[in-house]
Amino acid sequence: MATRVAPDDELSAAYRRLNAAYEQTLRYAQDVRDLYVKLQRSIGQSLLGLANALEAKDAYTRGHSERVGAWSRRIAVGLGLTAAEVETVTQAGLLHDIGKIGVPEIILRKQGALDAAEWSVMRRHPVIGAQIVSPFECLAGAALVIRHHHERRDGSGYPDGLVGEAIPLGARIVAVADVFDALTSERPYRAALSRQAALEHLVSEAGRLLDEDVVAVAIGLYRDVDA
Repeated sequence: MATRVAPDDELSAAYRRLNAAYEQTLRYAQDVRDLYVKLQRSIGQSLLGLANALEAKDAYTRGHSERVGAWSRRIAVGLGLTAAEVETVTQAGLLHDIGKIGVPEIILRKQGALDAAEWSVMRRHPVIGAQIVSPFECLAGAALVIRHHHERRDGSGYPDGLVGEAIPLGARIVAVADVFDALTSERPYRAALSRQAALEHLVSEAGRLLDEDVVAVAIGLYRDVDA
């Protein structure tokens, strides 16, 4: 004669099976999340490699994005941003010029000043860059910074002519790091400025074109390096 299982035992066994299935589902979900994060990071590294490859073709801009990314990180930390915000600003600094992939090389490598038509094409690169990275969730915040890193406090920047605090803080940070590195780098149309001359330029533009708080922190960091 078969042994009859008590209702309480059946309920306990069903609960254990349900709990085991739930825990297994959680493990599967975590595995999927981990894979997704790895995929997003891989995409980010691929985009960075693409940006570096673009710069490597021109001796005048080689290493520019890595330097801008590094200084953007330092400035963001100096301003007291959260770890997540610092990471977003760093990503944007590293990828801020990736939109130049959409600019013809004849314009990028021109020895003299750009004419109006060429300048119109060049000014599209922040929008192109934002469009390249925005589909990736891990770079959504960076996309906004990339789009606006050429905005200026007085509204004279591009692509949207934002004014003052309407410009995302991350974009204001990358703008200062970008300007400083551009000024202290050799370009085909001009010689590099000395660090002191570049710092004086940042001071002169603080509160007009560049964010004065960001400039103040950046100058302190740049001078610490020289000390």
